[in-house]
Amino acid sequence: MTEADRPQRLLVIGDTDSYVKWGAALASRLPTGWAPDLVVIRNPMQPSDRQLESALAGTAFVSASVRIVDLDDLGPLVRAERPHAVLLSVRGPMVRVLVRLVVSRHWRPVIVSGLPGITIPSNPKAVVYREQADLVVLHSRREVREFTAIAEGLGVSTRFGLATFPFLADSAARDDGRRRDAVVFAAQAKVPAGKQDRILLLSWLVRLAQRRPDRRIVIKVRARAGEAQTHPERWDYAGLLDEPELLELVGGAVPENVVVADGPMAEHLDHAVALVTVSSTAALEAVAAGVPILLPSDFGVSAKLINVVFEGSGLFGDAEDLMAGRFSAPSGSWRGDNYLHGRAEDDWVGALDALVAREREAPSRVLPQRFNRVGWGLRRSWERKRMLGDVDRTVSGRIAVLVAVPARRVVRAARRVRRLARA
Repeated sequence: MTEADRPQRLLVIGDTDSYVKWGAALASRLPTGWAPDLVVIRNPMQPSDRQLESALAGTAFVSASVRIVDLDDLGPLVRAERPHAVLLSVRGPMVRVLVRLVVSRHWRPVIVSGLPGITIPSNPKAVVYREQADLVVLHSRREVREFTAIAEGLGVSTRFGLATFPFLADSAARDDGRRRDAVVFAAQAKVPAGKQDRILLLSWLVRLAQRRPDRRIVIKVRARAGEAQTHPERWDYAGLLDEPELLELVGGAVPENVVVADGPMAEHLDHAVALVTVSSTAALEAVAAGVPILLPSDFGVSAKLINVVFEGSGLFGDAEDLMAGRFSAPSGSWRGDNYLHGRAEDDWVGALDALVAREREAPSRVLPQRFNRVGWGLRRSWERKRMLGDVDRTVSGRIAVLVAVPARRVVRAARRVRRLARA
């Protein structure tokens, strides 16, 4: 078998539960002719065995085949296996750390990265972190437009590809006879952030449970106590169910039809009559699965809540709508520009194939790092230490912390002074 006859190899490199889920699902959408593999970088935020199994559900991967790799072993592994492309399915700062390891002077794979969640409003920092990627995968026409404009403004040459969210159902058919009695609440670690807001949101869900004893109100969480998440969660909903303030708001004990559950979202949607979330991509999974939705608007609509993209969708409702069980589907005009354009419009695989062919015919150097170069070697040690935490035991990492932490405080203080001076 000649090299041209061999499957094209993609190595997916993940670090946290949400990025592993996204990378595995995206790689599983590759057509025949591609052979994907998956490794996870050992780090403080890596998924537990249970989280890994949940993240891989419905993909081409199984947890037993996933290798956990130390960062120092990644470069030798990539050079030994020589994949045609690597998918850096990791947090933004980790992308920069890994790019240095997966390329060498004489050979490199095509470098692919992407964003696993809703990224509107678009953030220039996301482009800066991924400036050395040949291809960045996004999930809506609007995202591609906005990130392309940002990259052009920054002078970054990264190409952006369009892919339907890989974990969306291909069909919304729901006539399979399954019992559907659940209103699923997709909890998020970041929003709403405050304890009082989270208790208030829980109280509305409990009120719905009181009014509809025939419905299960499922508080669907990403992690159990002690498990890491991509974003840390200070006030987990399971713990808040016992808060005296909540019990006072709902006039007594939480009814038995309010339950806390983890596991793959797709499995919960199989039994759902509706979904509630502030801004989770679970809303998109629900739309694709034909499940009605409500996005609580009582906390506002803002970039901080990650729900700006849903303006004009028709999915927002207030607390009264939630407690009354009034759910809806998105408007057709909103769908096409925001994540639900249809897989026929996806172009990321074609872009990836073209980049692999280019590297085969005329190998190129990795795109240059143009941003955040001050402090060069020390900065690199700091970025590694920041991503690996206690897993990084290098002397340079310890030195970088001693220097970088005070320096960052000074820089942030100076920025605050400048903002106050302009106010």
